[in-house]
Amino acid sequence: MNVLIVESKPELGSLWQRHLERMGASVTLVQSQEEATLALCDNDYRIMVLDLVLDEGSALAVADFASYRRPDTRVIFVTNTSFFSDGSIFAHSSNACAYVQSATPPEDLAAMVEHYASTT
Repeated sequence: MNVLIVESKPELGSLWQRHLERMGASVTLVQSQEEATLALCDNDYRIMVLDLVLDEGSALAVADFASYRRPDTRVIFVTNTSFFSDGSIFAHSSNACAYVQSATPPEDLAAMVEHYASTT
């Protein structure tokens, strides 16, 4: 299972990466919109963990590019804000499959990745 993590905070992204790799996933960790779009051009990912608030670039632009370039890639959005807490992210991003808080335990996030990646 190929997973793309787009997270501006390297320590948080690395934590998620380690949990997913322990499950046998092949994980690419990037920190910006530009790095994410380049990764999507070069690799096929079953699922992407995407922080809604990136330091460099737009998460919605990344999700939109993924829906065009890799239409089978599903997106788990994570955030530490209340933005889109009403569930409207699903109306803005056709490839969204989940929306969780950044503080979600990494083992729970890894289980969600495994679940949604297996249902594609």
